[in-house]
Amino acid sequence: MEDFRKYITFNPNIRFGKACIIGTRITAADILSWLGSGMTNDEILADFPELKKEHILAVLQFAAKRESIIKTTAE
Repeated sequence: MEDFRKYITFNPNIRFGKACIIGTRITAADILSWLGSGMTNDEILADFPELKKEHILAVLQFAAKRESIIKTTAE
């Protein structure tokens, strides 16, 4: 997979600065939610023709990167 930053942007004027697919208002969280609810890549692409397979892969890469840097603290 190419660098996810080629497909994902942060703009404070679009969806409150959440990670969005460039050129859309679709957030990484939207795509993760659809995948988590059981939608397949093909179903997402059919419902949102502005998306490409590369966008879904970029969101997964973004989420994995973000998860790898989250720190937890023991209570």
